[in-house]
Amino acid sequence: QVQLVESGGGLVQAGGSLRLSCAASERTFSNYAMAWFRQAPGKEREFVAGISWAGGRTYYESAVKGRFTISRDNAKNTVYLQMNSLKPEDTAVYYCAADPVLTTTSGYDYWGQGTQVTVSS
Repeated sequence: QVQLVESGGGLVQAGGSLRLSCAASERTFSNYAMAWFRQAPGKEREFVAGISWAGGRTYYESAVKGRFTISRDNAKNTVYLQMNSLKPEDTAVYYCAADPVLTTTSGYDYWGQGTQVTVSS
């Protein structure tokens, strides 16, 4: 059982930056692909970014490409999402997820509890 705990969310003005972190309990963290999803009020959960177990492959949703960067530190069992040039439409609850397979769909085995990101205009 992998436990995931997100942190780093908050309120920021448009154009600002935030870095989200997701700490995993699992000692075999490096066996898992990791991803960030988000869910805005009244909308379905959507894929934001994903990274392979060794960090060699990354994928981004088109709306965040060039603004967000996903990375991981397997020695610290942590995955990050650096978010720059934030826009009000980035406002959502952000979730990290883990699965043996890197995919852009929401079928991940393990999920965190989410962290709120609010971008004011």
